[in-house]
Amino acid sequence: MDSRWQAFLEDAGAVIEDGRVAHFGNPAREIRIGTTGNLITDLSHLGFLTATGDDAAGFLQGQLTNDITEVDAARSQLSGYCNPQGRLLAILRIFLREQAYHLELPRALVDSTLERLRKYVLMSKVALEDGGDCLVRMGCAGPGAEEELKAVTGKIPEGIDEVVSTEGLTLIRIPGPVPRFTIYGKTPAMEKLWSSLDVRCAPVGPQVWERLDILAGLPAIAPETVAEFVPQYVNLDRVGGVSFSKGCYTGQEIIARLHYRGKTKRRMTRLHIACDEPPAPGTPLYAPRQAQAAGIVVRAAPCPDGGCDALASLLLEHHGKTLHLGGAKGPQAQARELPYAPD
Repeated sequence: MDSRWQAFLEDAGAVIEDGRVAHFGNPAREIRIGTTGNLITDLSHLGFLTATGDDAAGFLQGQLTNDITEVDAARSQLSGYCNPQGRLLAILRIFLREQAYHLELPRALVDSTLERLRKYVLMSKVALEDGGDCLVRMGCAGPGAEEELKAVTGKIPEGIDEVVSTEGLTLIRIPGPVPRFTIYGKTPAMEKLWSSLDVRCAPVGPQVWERLDILAGLPAIAPETVAEFVPQYVNLDRVGGVSFSKGCYTGQEIIARLHYRGKTKRRMTRLHIACDEPPAPGTPLYAPRQAQAAGIVVRAAPCPDGGCDALASLLLEHHGKTLHLGGAKGPQAQARELPYAPD
């Protein structure tokens, strides 16, 4: 995290643990705000890769699951980065700013993803870098988020994945149960924006934003689940993260074969789990009286009504059924609806 930004957040009441914002003094209250109030949050737990150069677009086109030609100054996209076996190594949000492609992903995956991508550069005129703290990142969400953000910035993106740039800021509208935006900019501009929004938007920790991602049905790859899923197993194709018409990319043959010739045996669904702490990605889920796992947790976050909301990749035969976390006698996990059809 940028040192100046960290100091600014600490002055605003942030509690920093292990180099990231944990909460703003009252995590239980922050979780209760959820989808009912307007909120702002720091997103420094996410990192960037940047791609620049004459061949940047062509290089990314041959590596990622989505069609990079659709990314421009007015549009971002979700995409996946896979190994040759079609298994996801990372899920990225990509946008263009100042002639550079920014690939946003969990900070914990930046080094490994960058190292692997660089192996394929060869003679291409492309520079891949760790974006580090080149931009401050924050989120704004809530029933009145559109009005609050527009009052400060003058304009906002209207549709999902749309991008607006204004006054040194890049704003992207992303899916959610309430209007939701990610914002990027240099530290001085972001300090000014945060201070303006802090008047009527409550600062919250990252677990609240994580739950909004879950309610939107957005998949994620964590260090524990690298190379665990093909895109269809986590519904990346259902949230606009896969193009089946763009041509070849790493892992494309397996992903396309599953799409055109077969029916996937696993899909992601939403669950409510009766547990006190969010289970780690990769935690198995079991059906009663079955020794083989029915699936695994993709991501999880605390729920304001108690327990945790989660996304899990499950065998289709277990969708809609009560499962147990970690073992046959573990906490119950009950099915909840996604905002889109999983298949």
